[in-house]
Amino acid sequence: MPERPYSWRIAPAHALVASALCWAGFAFVAWAVATGRSGPIDDAGLLFWRRGAGLVPAGPVWLLEAVRDLTSLGGVLLRHLVVAGVLAALLFLRLRREAVLLVATVVGGWFVNTLVKLAVGRPRPLIVPHLTEAGGQSFPSGHSFNSAVVYIAIALAFAAMSPRRAVRWTLIGAAVVLSLAVAFTRVWLGVHFPSDVAAGWLGGAGWAFLASALLHRPAKAVAEQAGDTLDALTPAGGSDPARPSG
Repeated sequence: MPERPYSWRIAPAHALVASALCWAGFAFVAWAVATGRSGPIDDAGLLFWRRGAGLVPAGPVWLLEAVRDLTSLGGVLLRHLVVAGVLAALLFLRLRREAVLLVATVVGGWFVNTLVKLAVGRPRPLIVPHLTEAGGQSFPSGHSFNSAVVYIAIALAFAAMSPRRAVRWTLIGAAVVLSLAVAFTRVWLGVHFPSDVAAGWLGGAGWAFLASALLHRPAKAVAEQAGDTLDALTPAGGSDPARPSG
């Protein structure tokens, strides 16, 4: 695979620092949950915007639909559709290394989140009515964890294409804001404690940055070995960003 000019990815050392900070936050939240110290904050967070005897959320009806639309961005179907579309774009641009790294990050994140859920086994909150369907264990929030993994990993993939630091930070910042918004909806809808979404987002972001630092070289090796196969998946009209035009 020829060398490309797109070498402006986040520095591994910076990614490791970001990951360490996120995982330290995750560990603190997990400790608070395990020791029962998160209880008052969890209850207050769930009840904060609920009103009346029925504990209905404050605000107009359209707001509930908007929140449900936003939370779906972290659901399995839309999340996978977004990943599939981004993979197609990366392959079309001949960014095979980034495509492989994205797949590895997303799949690895799903395994990490599933293992933690099984290990903790926390039931979902019952103090407020659920405003959307949700199954499985509560800690950490899968929507929060996986949306942080997916959207931050996508931002990191495309950030590597720009030599301008402002562009790279804008992409990563937008992914952080979007994934945090998805996490927030899970508390608003009553299906997760605030500590669930805090741990989920911190763990997902921590995994995305950790994978960027540690899986970059393996992804490059896989992309080089599978170059012909990945090229066959790419539309013939795609251009090689390593090849000058004109």
